Amino acid sequence: MTYVGKGGDALEYYPCRYGLSRVQFRGPRRRLQGDYIAFLGGTDTYGRFIEEPFPALTEQGLSVPCVNFGSPNAGLDLYLNDPTIMQAAEGAAATVIQVMGAQNMSNRYYAVHPRRNDRFLRASRTLQAIYPEVDFTEFHFTRHMLTRLRDLSEDRFGLMVAELRAAWTARMKLLVGALRGPIVLLWFADQPPPDTDATDVTGDPLFITAAMVEVLRPRVAGVVIVCPSEEARAEGTQGMIYDEFDASAAQGMIGPRTHQEAAAALCPVLQDMLSRHL
Repeated sequence: MTYVGKGGDALEYYPCRYGLSRVQFRGPRRRLQGDYIAFLGGTDTYGRFIEEPFPALTEQGLSVPCVNFGSPNAGLDLYLNDPTIMQAAEGAAATVIQVMGAQNMSNRYYAVHPRRNDRFLRASRTLQAIYPEVDFTEFHFTRHMLTRLRDLSEDRFGLMVAELRAAWTARMKLLVGALRGPIVLLWFADQPPPDTDATDVTGDPLFITAAMVEVLRPRVAGVVIVCPSEEARAEGTQGMIYDEFDASAAQGMIGPRTHQEAAAALCPVLQDMLSRHL
């Protein structure tokens, strides 16, 4: 059943911080001691509108503490620029990294907010030279800006996408290389990784292709791909918790049943890793 509140968020996320990090994560706050699994990722890892997101369900399946470091609209910059969370992930018995889009990170064309990575800050001189007709002060969010630039010129936009993909691959290698324990790369999206290099500004994770995921496979202990089953698609927003104001946003989110499917896919992979590394 979908619950609609009368104002404010109908679901309590118990926001919390760890150490010196300035990012608020989903709580309750966990003790980073002993063996635990760290989960890094965006909105779906955080579990917006979801009472029990897949990190919590994975904990139930494994009986091992799972710490949710997911953050709404997070990009790789959020983690690579946060020493506290990097240290927490480095100390984990295993880490699950949700594949995040390439748009929400600073690059040689534009800068994003260091914690709210979907917030566009400024265009570089290079980007301004490529799009001299654009007033970049009009934009506050990365996807809005990218949509506008693609509409103006697919050829020029292709240069940007190539840069974003190269930057994403380099930063993913950096993130994976900084962690000592086994890592599971999780693709959690409506569709499997695409085989084409399309430059559409729809869907998530934005601009990531199957080839980019395969480049990382030798560097991680496992790759898990989870897309909604037909049964999960049929349920729509059933079981999601949100107020009337967030109804349209909830329509675009992955529902509780797919979170259950993600946990079911992750548990045996993580159990095998833990048995070999602990």
